[in-house]
Parts: sequence; structure tokens; C-alpha cells
Amino acid sequence: MSFKKTPVSFQETGLFSKVFTDYLKGESYLSSFYQYQPSLAGFKKAIEDRSKDNSSREVLVNVLKKKYGNKGSDLTNKNIALLNEKNTFTVTTGHQLCLFTGPLYFIYKIITVINLAERLKKEYPANNFVPVYWMASEDHDFAEINHTYVFGKKIEWSGDSLSGGPVGKISVETLAPVLEGLMTMLGENANAAEIKKLLHDAYSGNKNLAEATFDFVNALLGKYGVVIVDADDAELKKLFIPVIKDELTKQSSHRLVSDTDKQLAQHGIEPQIFARDINLFYINGEGRHRIEKQGDNYTTVNAKTVFTKEQILAEAEQHPERFSPNVILRPIYQQIILPNVAYIGGPSEVAYWLQLKTAFDYHKAMYPVVIPRNFAMIIDKGAAGKMEKFKLSAKDIFNDVDDLVKGYVINNDGAIDFEAEKERLKVVYDGISAKIKTIDSTLVASADAELQKQYNALKVIETKLIRAQKQKDETSVNQIKKIKEKLFPEGSLQERHDNFIPFYLQYGNEFFDMLKKELDPFEYNMAVITEE
Repeated sequence: MSFKKTPVSFQETGLFSKVFTDYLKGESYLSSFYQYQPSLAGFKKAIEDRSKDNSSREVLVNVLKKKYGNKGSDLTNKNIALLNEKNTFTVTTGHQLCLFTGPLYFIYKIITVINLAERLKKEYPANNFVPVYWMASEDHDFAEINHTYVFGKKIEWSGDSLSGGPVGKISVETLAPVLEGLMTMLGENANAAEIKKLLHDAYSGNKNLAEATFDFVNALLGKYGVVIVDADDAELKKLFIPVIKDELTKQSSHRLVSDTDKQLAQHGIEPQIFARDINLFYINGEGRHRIEKQGDNYTTVNAKTVFTKEQILAEAEQHPERFSPNVILRPIYQQIILPNVAYIGGPSEVAYWLQLKTAFDYHKAMYPVVIPRNFAMIIDKGAAGKMEKFKLSAKDIFNDVDDLVKGYVINNDGAIDFEAEKERLKVVYDGISAKIKTIDSTLVASADAELQKQYNALKVIETKLIRAQKQKDETSVNQIKKIKEKLFPEGSLQERHDNFIPFYLQYGNEFFDMLKKELDPFEYNMAVITEE
């Protein structure tokens, strides 16, 4: 199979925020909100600074070896061993435990860290770089991760008993009928047999969702050496105890992030995330609940647990695994337990990391290089052929569907285009205006107004003709709409909606090889990848 990549700038898509594009352009007004430029040059200083760090690598390596057992690929096992070395650093992306990996950009995130690690090794050969996928196994919003879309159909895992606690702890036993339903959709070719086995092996048996996701991602992408970290671990949480205690007693994060939010607001930037007084959850048999301070005591929201100050600090010391960071503290936890030099995220993640630098500085945690994940749209041969038929380019497809249809109708029937007539009208009215000026220049505005009326009349006629031509070309118009719907399902970007499985059925495991080849971690654009 052969593919052609066409870059489309973020601005040309019209789908990305100003703060995101300004950050990538290096606009000076944002420079105080991050540490390093998102470029190869930015990594030189980041590596130097991280080399001074004395974080506990031994704990991390021991936890990973225990987690992997005999499941790691040769390259993954090598990378885990390298983490013991002071010249080894991680590049990390994180994501929720979406059902069967959820939308395509889940895969793109991990491909980005894999490629980034390889690229950094070439640029800085004296060091080693390990790609890491951080599983957000402690999140408790089940509704966000319990579904995915395959062939346009929503595959959903439902159940009242599945919500409340960390999603990583949910047993996949009740997923069996959902998995069975998905299997019936996948067909019977060789690629279907492969993905069915991978799904069955990962999501069957006496496992929870964190274990199943670990197994599935490892089976799909482990050959590239990616290391999967589930930080919901007692040994790793011990390294986080000082931050937990500070958050409980001083509530520093709220003050620091709120002050940064005020500074960002001066530039018209709305916060992506909001700091609470205490940015920790408490995990027990009743679920994962926010911790609040009430008077001299601490309590958990929607639960009956109450602690005195002495009791909750003792709990943090003895059972740190029961304390879970929210989105404000999770990046700091990540930087404490990993020798990390880069975080890779989507637009909203890049934006909210800008809110966190002062909190990193306070906790003496290194603020990493923050760079965007890769963005891609995959166009198969069928869709590519139809786009060629209707003369739609990779850039055109980001236009509104009505504009695409209008453009086709006008290009298909030049008689609808009244630009030449407008030019002739302008020449006529310019002549009229010239004569008017010799008699009474105040009447020129009347001539201009009459010209605009004629333009408006032509616009009305043009709209009617386009509508009539659409009816004549109904089949072509419908095909254009179907192309747009295929690439923007339910009005969303393909990568934010569709699961990877249909592409695996079509291309097999080579789909990941193709993405790895075509995507460049330092090309900041939308990569439109078309099958030739």
C-alpha cells in the first residue's frame, strides 16, 4: 500500500484555538507561562536541566518490571532497563482508558511519543529516550470512556454499577456482550482474525479495565518499545507524599494556578481547567471522592469519611495509594516519578499546561517541553477517488459542506458565475459616477448605492441558479455530502470520533507502520494521509 501526505496548516483548518497556534508560533506574550520552546533546540536545555535531577529511578524500574512480568517486547524490556541509567529520559503522553482505545487520536498520541523518542536519540546520541504512555486509570468519569465508534455505529458499555470509583478498577466481566457484539461486525478476513484475537486476549478473563487496556495497547504498539505506566501504585505514590501533604495543609495549588489564570485572562485566555482548594481525591470502597476542608477537619464529598488534620496526614503517610491527584496535580505527580523531558498532548492539554508552571516551580518539579501530538486524517482509496472526481483538495475538505457543494456547482456550470457581469456593471457605474462628479459630487453615493443593489440582485439570481443546479446534480451533491460526513463524522474530526479498528481491518498491523512513517513529531499541522 502507498500513501501520500499533504500538510494542512492549523489555521487553514479553522479548527484550532488562537492560544494553541500562538504557542506554537512562539508569541512572546506566552513565554512566561512555559519553560522550553517546543522545538529540537528546546530539548537541549531541557535535557541538561533534567540531568541534574536525582529522582528515584529504582522504584520506577521495579514497579514496571513487576507490572510487565513476561509481557514486554524485547525493545520495551530494553527501555525499562535503560531507565536505571542517568542519561535516559522519558517522553510521555497520557490518556483515559477509552473503550478499545476510543478515538483515533489515542493511537496518534502514542505514535508521536514513539517517533519523538527516536528523533531525540538521533539528535542527542549520548542520551537514551523512552516513549511512555501514561494510563489515566484513576479517573472516575465512566461516561467519558465507555463508548467508541466503529463503522459509524456507537459501541457502548453501560451499567449503573460501573461508575463512581476509578475506571481502572472496573472488571471487564460485564463487557462480554459488548465485545461479542463488536466481533460480529468485523468480518472474516485475515486482519479481522488478528484483531479479534487481540481483543479477546485483552478484554476477556479476570481483569479490570486498567489491565485490559495495558494488554491491548501493549499488543498493538509494544513492538515499538513504548512503556505503559499505571501510576495507581502504592510504591509510586510514596514518592508523591510531600506534595499530598502540602496540598492538604497549605492548598498551594489553588493560589498559584488562580494567580496564573488571572495573568492569562489579561491576554483574553480562558482557563481550560480550574483549581480547587484541595486538588486531591480520596479512594476507598465507596468510590473516588473529592477531599474538602471543613473547619479544622477534612471530609470527602458524597462520602461519610471525616478526618482530623493529624488523621489525614497519618493516612497520607501510611496509605498514599488512597490519595489521587486531579488534573491540576497529575502532571506534577508524573514529573516526580518519571525522568521526563517532554509531555505530548492535544490542543486543550497544551493550553492547560500553560496554567501550571508556577505550581511546578513551587514543588521543584521540572516543567517539561510541552509539544502537540500529531494530527491526522486518513483518506482511503474510495474516498480519494471521489474527491478527485469532484476536484476536492486536501485543504478543500475542511470547508463547510455547503461551500463544497456550491464550489462544485459553480465549477461544473460556469454560467452561474456572475463575476464578469459584476465587473462590467462596475465599469458602467464608474462612468456614471464620473459624469455625476462634474455636476454634483454629493450624488456619487447614490450611484454607488444603485450599483450595490444590482450586485444584490445578481446574488439572488445566483442563489436561485445554484439551488436549481443542485437539484439537477442531486447524485453528485449527495456524494460530496457523503465524503464530508465520512471524514467529519457527526461534524467532528475523523480522529476525534472514529476508532482505529476499521483501518486495521483494511490495512492490518501495517496501519501503525504507515502512521509511524508518515507522522513527524515536529511537523505542526494536520497531516492528510491519502491512499494512492
